[in-house]
Amino acid sequence: MASDNDWKGVPMSHIIGSQSPWGSPEFPLVQPGYNHAVLYHIPGSGTQLDRPPKPQVARDKWDQEHVRMPFSKHSLYPVPKGSGETELKSRWEMIQDALSKPIKNSKELASTILSYNSQFKDKWQFRSLHSLFESLDEDEAQYFFDVTLPEIAKLALALPKLIQAPIPLLKQHKNRSVSLSQQQISSLLANAFFCTFPRRNTHKKDAEYSSYPFINFNALYNCTPSTHILEKIKCLCHYFRRVCRKVPVGVVTFSRRSVPPKSLPDWQSSAKPLAELSVHVDPQSTIEHAHGLIQVDFANKFLGGGVLGYGSVQEEIRFVICPELMISMLFTEYLRPNEALMMIGCEQFCTYTGYGHSFQWLGDHNDETPYDSSGRRRCAVLAIDALPFHTKLQEHRKEAVNRELNKAWVGFSFYTSDDPGPHYPGVATGNWGCGAFGGTAALKALLQAMALTQSGRPMAYYTFGDAKLRDDIMRVYNLLVKHSVTVGGLYGLILDYCKTDILRCNLYKFLEKILDGKDSSSISQTSTPDQPEPMDCNAETEQYNLPLKEELVLDRSPDLFDDDDALLITPAKLKVNGQNDSRQKDLSKVDEVADNKIIGATSSKETVDNDHKISKSDHKMAESDHNTSKSDHKMVESDHKMVNIDHKTPTNINKKPATDPRMSTSPAEIAEKSKTPNHTSRLFEEMEKIDESSGNLNLKSPQNSIFRQKSKQAEMAENSEACNRSSRLFDEMKQLDKDSGKLNLKSPQKSAMDVEDKVLSEVNPDAKKKLARKITDYFSKKPI
Repeated sequence: MASDNDWKGVPMSHIIGSQSPWGSPEFPLVQPGYNHAVLYHIPGSGTQLDRPPKPQVARDKWDQEHVRMPFSKHSLYPVPKGSGETELKSRWEMIQDALSKPIKNSKELASTILSYNSQFKDKWQFRSLHSLFESLDEDEAQYFFDVTLPEIAKLALALPKLIQAPIPLLKQHKNRSVSLSQQQISSLLANAFFCTFPRRNTHKKDAEYSSYPFINFNALYNCTPSTHILEKIKCLCHYFRRVCRKVPVGVVTFSRRSVPPKSLPDWQSSAKPLAELSVHVDPQSTIEHAHGLIQVDFANKFLGGGVLGYGSVQEEIRFVICPELMISMLFTEYLRPNEALMMIGCEQFCTYTGYGHSFQWLGDHNDETPYDSSGRRRCAVLAIDALPFHTKLQEHRKEAVNRELNKAWVGFSFYTSDDPGPHYPGVATGNWGCGAFGGTAALKALLQAMALTQSGRPMAYYTFGDAKLRDDIMRVYNLLVKHSVTVGGLYGLILDYCKTDILRCNLYKFLEKILDGKDSSSISQTSTPDQPEPMDCNAETEQYNLPLKEELVLDRSPDLFDDDDALLITPAKLKVNGQNDSRQKDLSKVDEVADNKIIGATSSKETVDNDHKISKSDHKMAESDHNTSKSDHKMVESDHKMVNIDHKTPTNINKKPATDPRMSTSPAEIAEKSKTPNHTSRLFEEMEKIDESSGNLNLKSPQNSIFRQKSKQAEMAENSEACNRSSRLFDEMKQLDKDSGKLNLKSPQKSAMDVEDKVLSEVNPDAKKKLARKITDYFSKKPI
């Protein structure tokens, strides 16, 4: 019997495609082209690893298609003059002057950075930066300011010599690559350390780089001091100490892939059998130790997530132990649902322990990963961003399933040819989109298996210490192979499961009951079953938790996303009742409205002065609100929004502040229960909506009742006629149908004229006749 630490499935050699981690085929060589910018000179004699490559020379470009470099002659900064006026000065000259002076402590470092960022002198407090050096030993802090920091300054000022060609932006909808030397990346990151990149600090809604991640380190320096924040800064300082002491000689390639929606797989009709997928499940090791495989980065759509904020989970940790990945944040626009980013050649510089708030820098790491024929470390990191979910109901919807399948496939099929495969190396992944993102490991494992089967790559799945999840994945995988289930067949079964009471049903038990109770030949077909069999929903729901649960409770996505990243098409609150047939009808109506919509929104941002929230979101590309009407069974209790994949919905600053999605806090509740309508006001409204031409009630009219505009004092001052009108209205309210809230004109209840004698006696004859005539006309459907 296997122990909790043993892997299951096929040996790792079947995933790599070789007995050696480095025996699998290399990725395409670095070749300059119209869609691949190479910023260094490729020697004609081949790759030389004894020294860094020379920079490629080209003319500087200051436009919206390229990174605006701090040393550009177009980079100007307003400087106040003695007369109260301002003049524009070369910002690079200001930077050179500031970094050429000695810096003895963190306060002088902060003053240096603010000297060419003076507009933020009242906003940037550098709390974490000061806290770090206050916590270090005096000798260690002194060594940094006397030795390491001057070298970082020299590296930053060497940028014009090291990068002599423009860096193109990796924009949405484009398949494009950028290759830089490790030395060039170190200089770019040194400038990020000193916060020199222009136009990257603003929080304006229409900012030029509002759809790009932050890159200047001021965001990290301004965080409220916390142990894991200081440990991230230690990792970065250690990286600079290493690259200043010995210049790295390799290169790194960043490739963006965008697949048109029409080219995405038709999951329902896919006939690829899951038996073609080689599976290796390991509860002990980690993704970054899967040498030779494509290692998945559980990314935020803004690359890096909260690495420059409060985040210390999978992506943020990977970016600080391999800081060269952070340079992708300089030129990569946020990822759309049909896009992914591959980063080849990064080096790991330090080791760590812990996760989330327990994250700690341990020390130096000597990366022995070999180089490929292009001079890149044979380490491929694949960034794919999952959707964040507030509830399990949101995750188990057709549009959510399709979106995650497409996103995974776009990444996994990177560099695969048209042949069915298998393609090597395989993919090292795990609980993608779970934990802080709110996804379910049981579902995500199956979706990734389907995407990998479709792309023809093997799968190595790491469960992060969860032996039960390892056993469940292998048990269900063997069941699917036994019944010859195809990708299309499993897709249909998952959609059938989504129609059940998912809050009580276990996905894997559902599959076992369905497959063991049906002829396997029917499941292998691409068509989906019409209706799942009734099953006992009392089985325990999947609960797969990451290790270090106490820390994760504190880490509910500290810097990953905000409210608008969630599937907002889902009703905020659903009354779940597996025994109620009307529930399925109501949900299906909502599904019809949102069918085939791919959701992945970002939010607007506005500045907020809060210790734990750096800024409001200023990403507002567009907005599209869609209010879903109430069903008779009141399944939908609040408004929900239909958000397009490339749109960003602003949040209400007067309610609950939401931070910038590039460094945002954990998701807040996105729904609010609708209030019980006032039937008295409603009756007045209906009377006001009578169509003058037809005499019929116009329930779709947007008119507002004039009675709502009256003050309380005005209502108390109403004449006797109005008072009697109110008494009649209370009688009319009795005719409201309790379920629908509409007038029941066929009801045998008393009409407005059948009032009590006591009320009638209080009405003078003239008012009585006038009111009777109005009410008679109303119920005769004549205009009043």
